Amino acid sequence: MRARVAVISLVVALLWSGVRGGSISIYWGQRGDEATLSDTCASGNFEIVMLAFLITFGNGQTPVLNLAGHCDPPSGGCKSLSTQIESCQSRGVKVFLSLGGAVGNAMITSAEDAQEVANYLWNNYLGGNSGSGPLGPAVLDGIDFDIESTTAHWDDLAKALSKLSTNSKKVYLSAAPQCPYPDASLGSALQTGLFDYVWIQFYNNPPCQYANEDASNLVNSWNHWTTSVPTAQTRSFYLGLPAAPGAAGSGYIDPHVLIEKVLPKIKPSSKYGGVMLWSKYWDEQTNYSSIIKDSVIMKLSLVELPTLASV
Repeated sequence: MRARVAVISLVVALLWSGVRGGSISIYWGQRGDEATLSDTCASGNFEIVMLAFLITFGNGQTPVLNLAGHCDPPSGGCKSLSTQIESCQSRGVKVFLSLGGAVGNAMITSAEDAQEVANYLWNNYLGGNSGSGPLGPAVLDGIDFDIESTTAHWDDLAKALSKLSTNSKKVYLSAAPQCPYPDASLGSALQTGLFDYVWIQFYNNPPCQYANEDASNLVNSWNHWTTSVPTAQTRSFYLGLPAAPGAAGSGYIDPHVLIEKVLPKIKPSSKYGGVMLWSKYWDEQTNYSSIIKDSVIMKLSLVELPTLASV
């Protein structure tokens, strides 16, 4: 009984102190038949949108931007996205460029190579030579690491990019590790403590994802990540999920199950930042973000009190 009262008292204290809720981030760009970037931001559902992907770079390679059917970078066709990016930013939505993805040839071979890639990203996407990059004059807010192959020197790239931040221009860094800890590709980079956002992919990884109406493996993994990885800001960790059954091989969680059985177990964490979704196209098939939005952003509430008090 005393333990139950103590937990209730803790929840009331958190409510009184005004613990803020989270937000939703989403990947955009890998389906030409998804909503436009500007419409994605205008929905009001997202705080950060990641443009996916810069699939090839490093080791002297010519960088390759792949935005599926949205536009053709080699012909300059993606410069038209500049006004859409600026429209997003005018609404308070941050826009990042995501590096890597499941295909392509992203690699960093040395600290010197990392600096060259950072310089390229600065000059072409982050405002160094405004107007000269594949996306035109728009200046992106940050860089996302969705690295699923090579392992070396991503920490060097994170360090080189972080040094580009100034008092007037913050370069945000995010990463999308797989939920098995530590991530095979980004483990060393994440230990730098330089990342502002970490969206952990709790899908296509059965040992640490939700399965068979059981959230214990997911919650255990979440707790391991949030207590083991230093970050550049407090509420940095996001629950990464597929927005539809077809978006991933496994790990899809019905949005109502997420609201009732999963979010109440992770939202009390001081590191909770929200939910990341793959991807905008799949979100349109299920309206996933619209269904979960209020629960993701809602502060700890008395609705969640029975769940917390029974833990």
